[in-house]
Amino acid sequence: MKKFLLLIAMLSPALTFAQNKKTGPKTFDLIVGTYTTGKSKGIVVYRFYAETGKLAYLSEIDGVNNPSYLTLSANNKFIYAVNELPKGEVSAFSFEAKTGKLTFINKQSTLGADPCHISVDKDQKNLLIANYSSGNVAVMPLNKDGSIANGIQTVHDDGHSINKERQESAHAHMAVLTPDEKYVLYNDLGTDKINIYKYHPNKEPRIVPSSPAFVSVAPGEGPRHLEFSADKKTAYLVTEMGSNVIVFDYKNGQLKQKQSITMLPDGFSGQTAGAAIHLSPDGKFLYASNRLETNEINIYSVNKETGMLTFVARQSTFGKNPRDFAIDPTGRFLIVANQGSDNMWVFKIDQATGKLNQTGIRVEIGNPVCLKFAPAE
Repeated sequence: MKKFLLLIAMLSPALTFAQNKKTGPKTFDLIVGTYTTGKSKGIVVYRFYAETGKLAYLSEIDGVNNPSYLTLSANNKFIYAVNELPKGEVSAFSFEAKTGKLTFINKQSTLGADPCHISVDKDQKNLLIANYSSGNVAVMPLNKDGSIANGIQTVHDDGHSINKERQESAHAHMAVLTPDEKYVLYNDLGTDKINIYKYHPNKEPRIVPSSPAFVSVAPGEGPRHLEFSADKKTAYLVTEMGSNVIVFDYKNGQLKQKQSITMLPDGFSGQTAGAAIHLSPDGKFLYASNRLETNEINIYSVNKETGMLTFVARQSTFGKNPRDFAIDPTGRFLIVANQGSDNMWVFKIDQATGKLNQTGIRVEIGNPVCLKFAPAE
């Protein structure tokens, strides 16, 4: 018995280390993009504690106009932010995860108006930027030091759709790479299309139309953001004007719609605007936010075999216009950015049902628009 206890004592440090290694980090940086037309001055960084859901202010970088949407390099050393302005710009920053410090590097024109989304490839070769008002997507090469080079390509759709006020012309809303980075998908609210391009990171042109070159959704839907399942077989699209979540089978640059599920309560006839969409890290649940007169997050369970969705619940965000939200990498908490009420709320995720429970943790911040997590070194 003594020998057995001695063996356990000798092994316990190794077991503890293995458990910690398995569970991963519990502390992260939360980087928040904002509009600077109100109380905010730029990009704000918080320390997030995944065991409690608490947030602590770390740093802020000001003098950056409307850094509304952000993306992080795969090595977490650089942050890129669109400057959502009539003459669109994109800014590069070095990022020190340990302290949350951001240092400005440079900025460039996005070759369009009012850029609203940005993404970067894993090898940090190029940025993809969706310019909403001018309706084009720009490709911006990156230098080895993380700085942004001049844009070398734009693509644009000349179409329109049925809503004469919102869809009079193209309005690019998001441009992202497929999981294998062989294709670029860009959502166009103005034409009700998801455009499909082949991606060539090292040669010009960087992106070229695929075949088929697009997939359409129902007129008036207004495609906004999309997310891929972990197995890369399913893509989920949230529509801004239709306030639906549309499910697609995905394979080799081709999308096939198989489900559309509403975000609206029965009988609802008010104003809505679908916004953000994210899967839980374990892929069991999908969340989508809705704005204007709804101001809530819809929760759906995901069939792991088919990717199809089943409605679970809807949760008030306790604020106005939940433009974005983020699920922490451990999958325990969801943080929502209420742009219209200048705050962020932290919700605890029920691991069995996917439902959200308010923690009472709230952070006051001006016009929060985009939330991104990074490991805190």
